[in-house]
Amino acid sequence: MDYAAILDVFTRYGAIAIFVLVFLEYMNLPGFPAGIIMPLAGIMAAGGNISFPWVMVITVSAGLLGSLVLYVLGLTGGRFFLEKYMNKFPKQRPTIEKYLAWVQEKGGMGLIAAKLIPMIRTLVSIPAGVFRMRLGQYVICSTVGIFIWNLFFVGAGYFCGEQVLSWFA
Repeated sequence: MDYAAILDVFTRYGAIAIFVLVFLEYMNLPGFPAGIIMPLAGIMAAGGNISFPWVMVITVSAGLLGSLVLYVLGLTGGRFFLEKYMNKFPKQRPTIEKYLAWVQEKGGMGLIAAKLIPMIRTLVSIPAGVFRMRLGQYVICSTVGIFIWNLFFVGAGYFCGEQVLSWFA
């Protein structure tokens, strides 16, 4: 998807489009890069099409829901999924394994920090499920990490406008 197409979808369908695209991005689906979606939502808010606080509520809610889907995947078959993923992308295995061990050791604070690391931030939900992190702790820590990440990217779009797209794309 290019910038114009996403902005057109946002303009046409508003908050629903923002929610759906952010939800899909947090499920780590290819073609939905946060570096484009989040700043575009901020640009849309700066244009007065939607309020900045409402964009934050939408993006954090969508991010948490997408993360919860992966958490449940981790609870129900995550080790199998992670092995498949790492077999498909063997160069990422050492990095993923390093961060997985770190998150398991650090618990909630590790989860918050992992939610701020590209590539790891979406995948970390699966091992949180595999490690059987308490749901309440998972939701709180994920929400904090998601809020910080989204605030940075949505805020960048809001305050810097379209020039920000060249920074993150």
